[in-house]
Amino acid sequence: MTESTDLGPEDRKIVTLARSARARNGVPEGAAVRDETGRTYVAGTVRLESLKLSALQTAVAMAVASGATSLEAAAVVSEAAAPSDEDRAAVRDLGGPDTPVLLAGPDGTLRVSVTAG
Repeated sequence: MTESTDLGPEDRKIVTLARSARARNGVPEGAAVRDETGRTYVAGTVRLESLKLSALQTAVAMAVASGATSLEAAAVVSEAAAPSDEDRAAVRDLGGPDTPVLLAGPDGTLRVSVTAG
């Protein structure tokens, strides 16, 4: 396990944003992604009758809808032990297989860092 303070400042920022989205919206997950220009997109879990997206899928969709063409990094705050295959696929689709995906617990402590690939 790695403390979030071991991350660089930009990665620490997206973990903090993801954690804030989760807490503020009272959702199971919060996520943030950073695009190729350094812009960040923050989202929570979407659970509607007709639409269900994880927080990370929602953040990636927001980036795409805003014109992002790539991702530098992604972060999700969750109780999960690892990023889901679906979340990694969404990040991989936009950022490529080497894009880091950071998973932190609700307290912001980094649990795992993997690539999207």
